[in-house]
Order: sequence, then structure tokens, then C-alpha cells
Amino acid sequence: MKLLKLLASLLVFSGLYWLAVQKHAERDQLRLASVYLTPNCKEKLARYDLTPAEYYRSPYVQKMTGTESTGRGYRAEDVRAIQRGCNIVDDLQGNLARDGPRERWHANRFVRGTQTKCAHCHQSAGDKQDAAGNRLVGSNNLGASWVMADMYDRFTGMLLPNELRQMQCYINSSNGFKPNAADDVIRDVTAYSRFLAAALDMKIGKRYPEQGMDEIPASATLRRGDDYVRGAHVYRQKCASCHGAQGFGTVVDGRAIYPALAGPDAFSLDSRMNFAKVNTVMPGFICRNMPPQQEGSLDNQQCRDIAYYLSTLPRPAGDLQGPLVAAWQQMMMTVMPPLTRYAESIGGNVAPPASH
Repeated sequence: MKLLKLLASLLVFSGLYWLAVQKHAERDQLRLASVYLTPNCKEKLARYDLTPAEYYRSPYVQKMTGTESTGRGYRAEDVRAIQRGCNIVDDLQGNLARDGPRERWHANRFVRGTQTKCAHCHQSAGDKQDAAGNRLVGSNNLGASWVMADMYDRFTGMLLPNELRQMQCYINSSNGFKPNAADDVIRDVTAYSRFLAAALDMKIGKRYPEQGMDEIPASATLRRGDDYVRGAHVYRQKCASCHGAQGFGTVVDGRAIYPALAGPDAFSLDSRMNFAKVNTVMPGFICRNMPPQQEGSLDNQQCRDIAYYLSTLPRPAGDLQGPLVAAWQQMMMTVMPPLTRYAESIGGNVAPPASH
């Protein structure tokens, strides 16, 4: 009997070992395979002249400064990691992948919702610029984020490296699961962020204004007080045509054209984008980045009011709220969508979609 138990244990462990070997082989094949780029990444990386070479010279620096910046070049495997990182940022869900979402298996396995996309916050796949090529303040530039190296996080009181900051995005902004620091998804996005820093000639340890959000505190307003009723009114005027009457996003053919700001596919209560958690971050993002092609058209108080209103809508509870809050939020996320559809069917006053 003991011998049979030993054999059974050996068979089980051998099977698990075989599965692990197969998974490692699959991952190695992915690392060695040529990368099918999204249209945005194909255009961006070609514009930055990403090719395997001994040295790298940035066309962006040449264009913006008239000087030449020469740095260490990239091997073929480095180029593939950068390309995969760009794909993850631009198309986390794998909607544009050649083989469907499976091609992004190493990224969307950490995400619960079906609308989350890194580029929703890190716009233009992490290096948002104006028509002249100037980098925009408060645009969450990934290159600027990488050069900060170990950044002091005033919300946790810790020094957080780039990899841990990425983990927070998956846990809170994506309402998902924490990757391992050595996981391919972390490595590839880090490789892409580091390349952007080189392409934009950003120096390690230097603080750039386009890194992170340009936060808007209450002291930056006329101090009328934040008001979710005013926020609801401005939201219906400026935001609902894209994000929906109650913020559940706009999805066409399974792709999130405009992301959810509430409901099961939105960021969690623990996210810093949630006004009730941190009341300066989301207003700053709205004022600097919204509405598309009309950035800066909202004043500080309007941005704070919109963020306050959005914080009153149901969303995932996150990991720190406890079972009662999670159950309440889940119930509201179940009840609100049909009520919203009913309200829209009897004639909501939502403006028609703006052309972007």
C-alpha cells in the first residue's frame, strides 16, 4: 500500500513537472517569435527607429533639439521585448492580436474586467504628445515614470520601484491580480518604458512634469466645495456621450472604444483614480486629458465635481474594503445597468457622441 501511494505521488508530481516544462517551452517560443505589432505600436516604434543595432540614435531628439543623442543599442531579443511591451500597453485585452486574446495570455490573465487597457490612462501608448511633438504635462508618460527609478510613494510611505508601481496598476486600476515581479508582463512593459525614456532622452532620477498625474487639490479651485450634483450635470454634457449615461463605457464589437468609469469593468474603490480614495488624482487626469482633442477646456472645479460624481457610482470594492462593502457594490453593479438602460429608453438628455 505504501508503495502504491509513493507511486501515485510520483505520478502526480511528474505530471505537474511535465505541465510546468510545457508552459516554460510555450513562454520561450513566445519570447523567440516575431511580434505582430498593433497599428499604433508599429507606427510609434518605426518613428522612434527601433531596430537591432550596436548603437541607438533617437530621431525624436534630432527633430526636437537638432542634436544627436547616441546610446547603447538593442539586441534582437531586446527589440522583441520592447515590441511586446508596447502591445500590452496599447492592447492589453488582445483585441487587435493576430491570434486573438490568447496572444496576450501573459497580460490579460491578471485582469478581471474586459475593458481595461493601459493606454486609457497612459494615453498614446505611454508618450502622449501634441502635434509639434511636445510631451504633455500630467499625461502619465511611461518613460518619465521609468527614469524615476525608486519613487517615494506618499500614499503608502514606501519607495516603490517601477515594477511595484506596475503591480498596483493591475491590482487597483485593473481590479485584477498582482503579477510576480519577474513575470514576462512586468519585464516587457519595463523594457518598453525604458526604451521610451531613451527615445525621449530622459535622464535617470530626473523628475519630468509629464510623469504621473498633474493633481488638482481643493486649494486650486475657487473653494465652492466639491459637488456631485454639479458633477453629474457636467458629466452629462461633456462625458456621457463617450463613457455612457452611468459610466459603463462604450463597447463596439467586443472592443472598449471608451472605457468604463463605473461598474464591474472599472477601476476599484482602492484605486487612486477613485476620488473617494484620493481626491486630487482623477481631477488632474480629467483636466489634462479630457475630453479628447478638447484638453484643458474644463476648469479645476468642474474636474473635481466630475470626479466626485463618478466616485458615487458603483464599482468593484477592491482588496481592502471587506466582504460587506464588496457585496453591496456587487449588488449595485447588478442593479444599476438595467435601471440605466430603462432610464435611457424613456428619454435621457445625453448629448450625441462627439467626433474625435
